[in-house]
Amino acid sequence: MKITTFNPQIITNDAESVVKLFEDLGFEKRHNPTGIGDLNVEGIRMKDANGFCLDISQPGMQLPRDMIAIRINVDDFEEAYQMLLSRGFKNFFGDKITETGSAKSAILVSESGFGINLIQHIR
Repeated sequence: MKITTFNPQIITNDAESVVKLFEDLGFEKRHNPTGIGDLNVEGIRMKDANGFCLDISQPGMQLPRDMIAIRINVDDFEEAYQMLLSRGFKNFFGDKITETGSAKSAILVSESGFGINLIQHIR
């Protein structure tokens, strides 16, 4: 399994204020798909002049609080998913894996509470 991208991600019910904060810090929106998967997620990819990336996601469901995760894109979703499960990570949505036709993803949470949004883009 190869990691193809790696960056922080904020999962929130208030994407607008988080976007504004990071725009004030010099980030610009680069990509903004909406209606992603069954959870109707809005995904916002931001990048600054130094090439640092940040993802902000707003699901179509109420979260109890914002969640901070590491977005990890890989070339083999199944291998990475099984490896994380074997290390005690749990899928945040039970056994739900989001498949959009162009990507597979799942949010996994460690026993200590940090999240990984595991993604494989399908080309």
